[in-house]
Amino acid sequence: MSVKMRLYQVIGRKAPTANDENPPAYRMKIFAANEINAQSRFWYFMHQIRKMKKTTGEILDVNEITEKNTRYVKNYGIWIKYNSRSGTHNMYREYRDVSLNSAIGTLYSDMAGRHRSRSKSIQIIRTATVSSKDCKRTSVTQFHDSKLKFPLPHRRIRPATKQLRSTFLANRPTTHFH
Repeated sequence: MSVKMRLYQVIGRKAPTANDENPPAYRMKIFAANEINAQSRFWYFMHQIRKMKKTTGEILDVNEITEKNTRYVKNYGIWIKYNSRSGTHNMYREYRDVSLNSAIGTLYSDMAGRHRSRSKSIQIIRTATVSSKDCKRTSVTQFHDSKLKFPLPHRRIRPATKQLRSTFLANRPTTHFH
């Protein structure tokens, strides 16, 4: 079981100095297990993009971004960059889930299983909710049929109440129903 990923908005900037009293602030949306990991990833990316690191900067704010409606299934498209043993690769993946956070959790476990990539080597570039007609992957499009049915081939009828249940029965249960 993997750690539940959450979406954080981290805002930080270079620490004010005498030369630059009001440096520009930078905002990043980062998927992490908790606030501390989100801040750590923020400094990791800021060190790559700008000449900033934790010792010369400050975090202004960290907020968790939650989804408004997680009651129905949506299609998510995720653009990532990851490091493998042979090099750096870009990838587009699609997942069908009720929330973006659980789709990202599925992405991390899927990438670990299929490509042996560690979570630290995966960088999420962009995420989007994809409409059904724009989905590309068959693992997602196979569930778009409105007449989709999931048969229950091996059911066991249970007694209605506890009083009707018996510990030992003379005949085997019937599990095949038409």
